[in-house]
Amino acid sequence: QVQLVESGGGLVQAGGSLRLSCAVSGSISGLNRMGWYRQAPGKQRELVADITSGGSTNYADSVKGRFTISRDNAKNTVYLQVNSLKPEDTAVYYCYAKISVVGYWGQGTQVSVSS
Repeated sequence: QVQLVESGGGLVQAGGSLRLSCAVSGSISGLNRMGWYRQAPGKQRELVADITSGGSTNYADSVKGRFTISRDNAKNTVYLQVNSLKPEDTAVYYCYAKISVVGYWGQGTQVSVSS
């Protein structure tokens, strides 16, 4: 059994920052890609950023230069530092972890940005 536990969401003003965390536990042998997706009301879930076990990163164009993804392999934890937040960043942010060939999702954490 695999669990993903997210934390760090909240309500911030435009221009503010948050740090999201996601800890993965359970049967995690073969853990490789980890990442963050988001889903705004009425929109499809979209990739925000992901990172391989070797540290290679990938970002959505809309967040490049503002968001930074990182991971601590010893803690099986992935982080998302979100800076210069905009109202359009408002969404539920979901952690994702790929273990071998299976993907797992966290429960989601709400990020709300007021103008």
